[in-house]
Amino acid sequence: MALMDFIKKQFIDIIQWTETGDGTLAWRFPMAEMEIQNGASLTVRESQVAVFVNEGKVADVFGPGMYKLTTQTLPVLTYLKNWDKLFESPFKSDVYFFSTRQQVDQKWGTPQPITIRDKDFGAVRLRAFGNYSFRIGDAKLFHTEISGTRDIYSVADLDGQLRGLVLQNISNAIASSGVPFLDLAANQIQFAQALAAQLVPEFEKIGIKLENITVQNVSLPEELQKILDQKIGMGMVGNDMGKFMQYQTAQAIPKFAEGAANGGGVVGDAMGLGAGVALGQVLAQNLAQGLSPNAAAQAAATQQQPAVAVVSPVDVMTTLEKLGELKTKGILTQEEFDAKKAELLKKLV
Repeated sequence: MALMDFIKKQFIDIIQWTETGDGTLAWRFPMAEMEIQNGASLTVRESQVAVFVNEGKVADVFGPGMYKLTTQTLPVLTYLKNWDKLFESPFKSDVYFFSTRQQVDQKWGTPQPITIRDKDFGAVRLRAFGNYSFRIGDAKLFHTEISGTRDIYSVADLDGQLRGLVLQNISNAIASSGVPFLDLAANQIQFAQALAAQLVPEFEKIGIKLENITVQNVSLPEELQKILDQKIGMGMVGNDMGKFMQYQTAQAIPKFAEGAANGGGVVGDAMGLGAGVALGQVLAQNLAQGLSPNAAAQAAATQQQPAVAVVSPVDVMTTLEKLGELKTKGILTQEEFDAKKAELLKKLV
């Protein structure tokens, strides 16, 4: 009876893996109760690695190529099983194939804002996202640390672990990049390079090689975004405080005119704006005098000059309010309104 069972037993003489789709990292060759024929053929294609495992211990590892399985090509397995060099009987072993091609366009991001420390602003919160690509760099380590004895291990199974590593290292990456927090959004490549430097050794611990990572967007908190917008506005007018205040006034006037047409409380807004413009002009004049090498002489000369009539910013805003009403009623055209607005703005300087 035992002889008949031996005759009926099937032997494996060809071992190979043809990937049928994307996203598979590890695949276990189906053995069931079969044994591998001595001298069987093992085919490992490009972007694959095959690993023989005997009773839970990793034995021989094969890169791309075609192999004839004998005691000469299976030295570790031969040692583990204490085979004689002339051993030619069928044998049992688990065989795992690993895909070593790049797994591209893997997404990462912060589901919720994360808190980091910045030397200028203290504790701040940001959101960021991008993508990355990786491949299996050490199949033996990946098998022992991650995939184990599972029949199939996919990219989706690993996704949460890798995303966690990315989020865990963002703070260190920002600190090591040397990029000021307000400039992160404009230096995404440098940020990505610093993030990759943090992640490469972390990925290697589980047999993964990080090929590339990108930062596609960095979202700053609303209050810091306003500061950044003001910084950009200052740059547009050459960091001139007086011009910057005039620029802000010009941006606000259309909104005030629209509010006047709709019956809004423009007078109060105009008073606030007028106070801001006046304060900006004073600061700009003081700053210019302080930076000038002949500040004292210029100040004395200014005091000796006859007083020049100055138009109150509040009066300008009130006039613009009335002009806005005339434009809404069709008495003034848009061109006439714009011309009068430009004329009034010149009186603020």
